[in-house]
Amino acid sequence: MAKATFAAGCFWGVEATFRQLPGVISTRVGYTGGNHPDPTYKDVCTDRTGHAEAVEVEYDPAKLSYDALLDVFWENHDPTQLNRQGPDWGTQYRSAIFFHSPEQEAAAKASKEKLEKSRRYSKPIVTQIVPAVTFYEAEDYHQQYLEKRGLATCHIPAK
Repeated sequence: MAKATFAAGCFWGVEATFRQLPGVISTRVGYTGGNHPDPTYKDVCTDRTGHAEAVEVEYDPAKLSYDALLDVFWENHDPTQLNRQGPDWGTQYRSAIFFHSPEQEAAAKASKEKLEKSRRYSKPIVTQIVPAVTFYEAEDYHQQYLEKRGLATCHIPAK
């Protein structure tokens, strides 16, 4: 088994997206990348802890590649929005890839470069690619939040 950690806005929808993938063993939502020990949701929402809402994905690399996880990451949020996704704003909603190995770092950087060269976005990609640090699991009510409520997504429909 292997581990991957991504931040792409509100962790509820990000987790639901990754949970659907064949080869994903488990997911958990939490906080990482900050400077406050044992943060709570309330702490992180102050936008003063430095943590991002993130999803830790445990997956079977024989069934699902890290590159495929990166593709899902890029496809499911706007990596050009600095410290926000949709109506959610603050550093806790930043776009980030937290790599767990030199191989993940190289793959993440290569995928970001490929996306930049594709010119899919007219604005620069602001996604951080940084080493994984302590991951603090979020409160239980945040785990599989959408699934527990019978919701497929938390995205606000376009008008």
